[in-house]
Amino acid sequence: MKTTLPVFDQAIRAHDELLKRRNLTIWIGAEPTFTDRRSEAPEWLGDALGPGKEARARRMLAALWAEAPDGLILRSVGRQYPRENQPRWSLGLYRRRDEQLVWAGPPDPLLLEAPPVALPAGRIEAFWEQLAQRLNQRGWTALPFVVETSPGLRIVFRCDNAPLPANPECDPRLARPSLHGQPIPVSGLRDDLAEQGLFLISIAPIGPDLDSPAAPWVELPGCDEPELFLSLLADIGDAATACGLPSLMLGGFPPPVDGSIAWTTLTPDPAVVEANLAPAPDAAAFLRDSRAGFAAAETAGLAPYRLHYNGQVTDSGGGGHLTLGGPRPEHSPFLSCPHLLPALISYFNRHPALSYLFASDSVGNSSQAPRPDERTSDIFDELGLTLALLKRRINPTADELWQSLSPFLADPAGNAHRTEINIEKLWNPWLPGRGRLGLVEFRAFRMPPTPERLAALAVLLRAITAMLVQTPDYPEPIHWGQELHDRFALPFYLRADLWEILDDLARAGLGLGQPLIAELLDERYDWLGAADYGDCRLTVRRGLEFWPLLGDAAAQDHGYSRLVDASAARLEISLRSQPQLAVGSLADWRLTINGYRLPLRREEDMEGEVWLCGLRYRRFKPWTGLHPTLEAQGTIPLILSHPHRPGGLRITLHEWQPQGGGYDGLPVDQAEAAARRAGRFVIETLDWTPDAPSYEPPPAALTPYTLDLRYL
Repeated sequence: MKTTLPVFDQAIRAHDELLKRRNLTIWIGAEPTFTDRRSEAPEWLGDALGPGKEARARRMLAALWAEAPDGLILRSVGRQYPRENQPRWSLGLYRRRDEQLVWAGPPDPLLLEAPPVALPAGRIEAFWEQLAQRLNQRGWTALPFVVETSPGLRIVFRCDNAPLPANPECDPRLARPSLHGQPIPVSGLRDDLAEQGLFLISIAPIGPDLDSPAAPWVELPGCDEPELFLSLLADIGDAATACGLPSLMLGGFPPPVDGSIAWTTLTPDPAVVEANLAPAPDAAAFLRDSRAGFAAAETAGLAPYRLHYNGQVTDSGGGGHLTLGGPRPEHSPFLSCPHLLPALISYFNRHPALSYLFASDSVGNSSQAPRPDERTSDIFDELGLTLALLKRRINPTADELWQSLSPFLADPAGNAHRTEINIEKLWNPWLPGRGRLGLVEFRAFRMPPTPERLAALAVLLRAITAMLVQTPDYPEPIHWGQELHDRFALPFYLRADLWEILDDLARAGLGLGQPLIAELLDERYDWLGAADYGDCRLTVRRGLEFWPLLGDAAAQDHGYSRLVDASAARLEISLRSQPQLAVGSLADWRLTINGYRLPLRREEDMEGEVWLCGLRYRRFKPWTGLHPTLEAQGTIPLILSHPHRPGGLRITLHEWQPQGGGYDGLPVDQAEAAARRAGRFVIETLDWTPDAPSYEPPPAALTPYTLDLRYL
């Protein structure tokens, strides 16, 4: 009996079919991040490393392996960041995309229900000798030897029948220390021996994992080709099984990957565990893998969001970056279609919704993903010239694309990683081993709460990319000026801009379908509350605020995060006629705060007439920051009235409990968080008409879209 797919999954499949009919290959990668929302330990609030984070990642990886037991768990060397004296850990699941078995040897200890037992004397030496024999039987030239450096048991082998060193134990190159715990050279992580055709395997009876002290350890060499790596794994697995090893840990250099391999890793990042999902060839596979990743995180007690004391919900804190590319660099749409990347940059410039609607709470030029036009005016002018010059080239080369655009895709301090559209891995000659992969990373996305939302965002980017592939021409960028951080700080205008994007996709024959559109238009993240009075409804949503960096950007650029003044906040206040009621003139309604009238703007959308205004204020007074003489304005009193109606409505927004005092711990779940948010949105009906005079705000407090209470 045929099973009917859910409507969301059907929309995902329909999108895949649209691209398939256009013969477009656009692979999708993602870096979802998960945190322990119940913990206030440093490793879950801001630190990259901590005592419990790796154990959580192991539990998560075990859950991923349970869904794909044909794969192999690898503990390879991770990234090393400034101010860190050694690489971070990296746990990975290595699989073949055809689902054939990768590993038939003993399991990694994290898959065992009980810790492994100590091995009998001589068992590791027997495995060492057995592995050397199997490598020789394969036709390779292998030689076991012993060194004083840990791990002491070594095997050196070649695959090209060239001679091995006569006395390997005397060769200082073959006595190199373990990669794990050693700093990565400035030139990058490279296996110099493997580049010379010499492959070195190190074996120890006890691995570096202190939670599994009795598990043997094999440190793998660098391999360029998956075929070589898979053959090596087969021999290691056979030798370990033949010698009766109950478990085995494999680490060393990161494994080779191509279009036939799916390599998912879990690594530590500030406040989160970051999952680098294996790139998916289509949206259906991406949704499947995302669901598996979210489920594995939940098994490990990790969540994609945080609940704060006052009920506010934010993302995990680590972002939800997405990547587009191809199965191989030469198949990337950004390299096979050279006009695509300039067109994409131009399209993002003209549609700020792609920069802000799905962003985290920290946006702007001090954030982790600034837009190119959030830098200086002269930079914007030069970007416009670069796009015009690239348009003159019929087929710009990969080098020309990277050299032309990389200077603009960076933050104000020149950090090419912190940018909205990251091309570090497109065709970068300065990033050894992983700079020329044909990849473009999109960083202006907060971590979504569900795998469906993550998939919807991926499909949106994929559809825009497919549309621009078909459009060789692209318009000049728009210099938004102050409008960028004024108009587009409000959710209404961002959603209106998203509708323009969705209309563009529909006209191009790449419409997303209602289930995906509904997921993208979900308003729960910025919703604060609503109140009905008379024949109108007042709605309050969170807007965006562009927190400034404190001090010099370059001086702060070497840390994990940078100090900004996050004390300012922005609200969007809007009035609409209530549905199914007689519509009066919304223009006659009066909305005041502390005696000042809010300058509401009239707009229209598919729901009809709406009057709205942004309201900017200081949420709290920081311990260090801007404006030390300005006190907090965290209680917002709004009064809604009508000149021809008795009474009025008072809505008071509180940053904390209205009655004062603290909360009894963090919210236990979303329902309790919602109750705390509702408790801070106080509605009172007034049986008297406010007769106090209202004043027009001073010009200094006004922008075209916002009233700034800090000037009052």
